[in-house]
Amino acid sequence: MALVVSSGYAAGVPDDCTQLIVGLAPDWNSMRGQLQLFERPSGGTWTALAPPAPVLFGKQGLAWGSGLAGQGENGLRKTEHDGRAPAGIFQIGKIYTYDPQLPPGADFPFHQVTTADAWVDDVKSPDYNRFVTIPDPAKPPPWFEKQKMRHNDFAYRWLVEIRHNSDPPVPGAGSAIFFHIRRGVSRPSAGCTTMAESDLVKMISWMRSARHPSYVLLPATEYDKKWQGWHLPPPSSWKTDR
Repeated sequence: MALVVSSGYAAGVPDDCTQLIVGLAPDWNSMRGQLQLFERPSGGTWTALAPPAPVLFGKQGLAWGSGLAGQGENGLRKTEHDGRAPAGIFQIGKIYTYDPQLPPGADFPFHQVTTADAWVDDVKSPDYNRFVTIPDPAKPPPWFEKQKMRHNDFAYRWLVEIRHNSDPPVPGAGSAIFFHIRRGVSRPSAGCTTMAESDLVKMISWMRSARHPSYVLLPATEYDKKWQGWHLPPPSSWKTDR
């Protein structure tokens, strides 16, 4: 369940990442999978914190995304509205929540979502795949209704940004990718990673920005191929749970 990690590598998990969220899907077309939290001391070994939790991915499965790793891979690429979750390694961005504060014990950058906030998924917009705040929610622009973030929807109480296609966004390569609460045990997302609220709150309470948490999402066969080159926990961490 541990892996010695050398410093100075150019690909895979960054040296300064000491918290890793690992998502594993049975195959590219699976909407279901598992998620496990790992941590390490700086330059040390990965250790799993708890058994994997069940999660849901895109309703069409996975496709290669763009983040810290994955954008150079051959195969199906993530596109807007394809119903697939992006595979690869990604930084974690800000937490967006309806609540005025994070769960007890949490300490991570967050923003309380207002009625003026939106996440843009219009591929023609200069703000594509960006968080924006409009000047006057009483007089919203025509695009705002479909892209606003404040829906009073229980599934969006906690949104944790997965930084896919972010630096900079490429129009049409996929937008608005988050961790959030699942709508049901058999209701996958349009491309996000969703789970029971208790598991999401546990993850939020555990993350610390100073530890530079990252998310890796892969099908099992790709994980087996890449864990060493990408400096991930070994597949043996998952064998009993696949």
